[in-house]
Amino acid sequence: MRPDMPSIRVSRRGKIVIGVLISLFVLLSVLGSLVRVYTNWLWFGEVGYRGVFSTILWTRIALFATVGLAMALIIGANVFLAYRMRPPFRPISQEQENLERYRVALEPRKRLIFGALVALIFLAAGMSAQSNWKTWQLWRNGESFGVQDPQFHRDISFFAWDYPAYRLLLGLAFNAVVFSLLLSLAVHYVFGAFRIATPGPKLTISARRHVTLLVFFFIVLKACAYWLDRYGLVFSGRGKVTGASYTDVNASLPAKTILFWVAVLIALAVLASLWLKSAQIPIISFVVLLILSIGINGIYPAIVQQVTVKPNASEKEVPYIGRNIEATRQAYGIVKAEDGGNVTYQHYSVTARPDNDALTSTDPTVSNLRILDPNVVSPTFSKFQQLRNQYGFPTKLDIDRYEVDGQRLDYVVGVRELDQSKLTGNQTNWINAHTFYTHGYGFAAAAASSDVTNTKEFSEGDIPPKGPLDLSTPQVYYGELLPSYSIVGAAGSPREYDGADVKTTYAGSGGVPLSNIFKRLAFGIKYRETNFLLNDAASAKGAKIMFDRNPRQRVEKVAPFLTVDGDPYPAVIDGRVQWIVDAYTTIANYPYSERQNLSDLTTDSLTATNRTASQADSQVNYIRNSVKATVDAYSGKVTLYAWDEKDPVLKTWMKVFPNLVQKQNTMPGSVLAHVRYPQDLFEVQRKAIEQYHMDSPRDFYNVADKWTVPNDPYLDSAVAQPPYYVLASAPGSHGGRPQFQLTTPMKVNNSTNLAAYITVNSDPGPNYGKMTVLQVPSGTVIQGPEQLANTFSSNATISKDISLLDSGGSQVIHGNLLTLPIGESFLYVEPLYVQASGSTGYPILQRVLVAYGDKIGYAGNLADALANLSKGSVGASLIDGSSGGQNNSSSPTPSTSPPASSSPSVEPTSPPVTGSQAQVLQQLNTALTRLQAAYRSGDFAAIGQAQAEVQRLTNAYLKAQSATPTKPTPKPSSSPS
Repeated sequence: MRPDMPSIRVSRRGKIVIGVLISLFVLLSVLGSLVRVYTNWLWFGEVGYRGVFSTILWTRIALFATVGLAMALIIGANVFLAYRMRPPFRPISQEQENLERYRVALEPRKRLIFGALVALIFLAAGMSAQSNWKTWQLWRNGESFGVQDPQFHRDISFFAWDYPAYRLLLGLAFNAVVFSLLLSLAVHYVFGAFRIATPGPKLTISARRHVTLLVFFFIVLKACAYWLDRYGLVFSGRGKVTGASYTDVNASLPAKTILFWVAVLIALAVLASLWLKSAQIPIISFVVLLILSIGINGIYPAIVQQVTVKPNASEKEVPYIGRNIEATRQAYGIVKAEDGGNVTYQHYSVTARPDNDALTSTDPTVSNLRILDPNVVSPTFSKFQQLRNQYGFPTKLDIDRYEVDGQRLDYVVGVRELDQSKLTGNQTNWINAHTFYTHGYGFAAAAASSDVTNTKEFSEGDIPPKGPLDLSTPQVYYGELLPSYSIVGAAGSPREYDGADVKTTYAGSGGVPLSNIFKRLAFGIKYRETNFLLNDAASAKGAKIMFDRNPRQRVEKVAPFLTVDGDPYPAVIDGRVQWIVDAYTTIANYPYSERQNLSDLTTDSLTATNRTASQADSQVNYIRNSVKATVDAYSGKVTLYAWDEKDPVLKTWMKVFPNLVQKQNTMPGSVLAHVRYPQDLFEVQRKAIEQYHMDSPRDFYNVADKWTVPNDPYLDSAVAQPPYYVLASAPGSHGGRPQFQLTTPMKVNNSTNLAAYITVNSDPGPNYGKMTVLQVPSGTVIQGPEQLANTFSSNATISKDISLLDSGGSQVIHGNLLTLPIGESFLYVEPLYVQASGSTGYPILQRVLVAYGDKIGYAGNLADALANLSKGSVGASLIDGSSGGQNNSSSPTPSTSPPASSSPSVEPTSPPVTGSQAQVLQQLNTALTRLQAAYRSGDFAAIGQAQAEVQRLTNAYLKAQSATPTKPTPKPSSSPS
């Protein structure tokens, strides 16, 4: 007797509770998804790109429904057929007796179980398919590259668009057949058509035919996979580089072709077994195919690799490495100028003892030497330009250039943003954090060649804005530091804090209107906040919510096919702050081009310290800076411009989203003036140039002349030095209009000696993007940045002075070590800052280190440091006290005064000024004015004279007041003048 099946009895109340819980779970899951879709729909309407949202949404829905339905039909039909083919009578055996209890349990619930299975397949297949919407759209709209691969002579578009789509379709077909086969076998087994332990035939005739057909389809798909695998060899990683190697072309390719035909023959044999009435043919065929696949596709190529290629790899792989070199140069945009590209290689003759006469103030490189490091001076900007406690600047500032009074200079710039982390006390409650403190205010800029840390003189800044840039709309509602959302524009009395201690009401086009209860409810659910329903600011007429406010985030959301640069930068354009964002089109299916990890390629000391955003951990082997975007800091408007209109990837996406990207000629001249070469692209290209500057495949294979990017000498971990923007002479020239460039040195592999210097023109125009590589002659020993930093720190004078500066609660901060070609060598310039400990300290420029050839200069300012190159003693001006810098004592004490605010504070001040002291002060002010004029002129002789006069008068004033005691007096702590 068989034991009765165990049963689980649930009371009526229990069933109700379970039903309610399941319903709540489904409701909350669906509600969350619907709210996310609805709020995104509203956001895309705000930015004016709802067509992008609709295209993506309907593509996803179509793929979800089509693929999900197809998979459900195929698998469901096979399961249904397997059930219909169940035998009416089954042989008596222990196996069948054991299965009977399951048949008894399943039979009454077969419709429910079948429906649940089909629904699960539909959902799983649909969800998997909809995530591949990009592959589908690229396949449908793919543009030709106009270039053929060297192996199969197919256009690159076949590998970029068709190959991934065929792989996707093949994978879906395999899933349908495999799951149909497995589930059908399970049904056949449970209902007695497939008998493992029962004597007699193992499969009924109908079940055998069913299984045979499924095996036939599987082998047909396998044949298709073998044929498609042939094209996949152009991405092979078997050899030293990406692409089909000798073994791939001469062993794997023939093997896959043979296996294709073998699979076709086996598929026909399996199909014939339907009439031969043999259940063994499908099994034997499958085993034969498996054995041949291992032998022909696995063992044979391995033997060829070990026996033929490995002993003679430098000869056998030469033509295939040559293919990789050519393809990689094309895909990464580093084709040599003689081959029609934009990279010019020049031999740069250098000498260990260059003549200092090349370092003249008339040389644009020398007159524009940057001593402000945008990666260091953010606390200094905050100290003197924060002005209100709720504002702040990003940890990394930016470099841009402006033409003021006919003079073109590069500036360190930053936006005074609302920094929610700086709100304190009652400022942090919901009303203040989201309806009162809603935006930043203004823009600060300082000439990169000036010493703003000591002079405190900003070219642009203050509240209200002052400066030559005519910033008429200083409010910043979209930026990098702003809170996740703010509610603005509410009618009635102004409630939004503006920078000038007044209140304002937002009047721009940005933000999603909270015009009805449904919108407020949706955002209340999104942010889990009841104030959307209860607070007057959210329900008032005209109220809007601003969210997704980061410039990178907005561009990524509007154009999800783009990879966005990690460092957006602000510019004042037509009286408003505009964020400029570089964006790239990338693929990973360019034949023979070297596949690399984008995150690894763009990692440097800035990304390692979270000063710029890191790129995603994804594979690429093609990249173009195809789009430049702007994001208006007041309205949030996103505008995309096609920068590389010949890029086939961009042209494909422009067919998918026809009205998204504007043509390049529509970019206003005021925006074009601030365009620069993007840093992430340059880092990808310099990494590729490390090896791909070599023309000879043999040299490439032997790593005979590899370069590497120098490590940042002042970071504890071994991380690459970032490239630097400079305003300097064009490579090979010594005068004329200075050129805005992005530069990097390169060192000899496994050495610290300089191997090359790469610079790219960042000024818009016909020469934009033209890259110049200055190659140091082989065998010439020139110190690279790492070695030079060690030379600086090992110098007795410099080491002793830095030790003094780094004591007494102060910290020495090394600025960027710039490498610049001048004359017959390279000039190195490094600013040295000192910052007091504690939260109120800020970096102050105290020293400048320079090196030219075998000479080192060290002083309190750039002019004296350059002059020190001609003196026999390093730091001579510091030793004899003749340096004209404002802070040249051997152990200065940086300022630790609190941040400026609008309220008065008590600070220690100087004693009352006597008549003679007032006269000296008047002379000192005049001398300071002359010093600033000398800085602007770039005349080093005048700078030295003015600095000496300032130092003399400062000493005279300090000596006159030394006998008088000091006492605290109230003093407003506004921005120092």
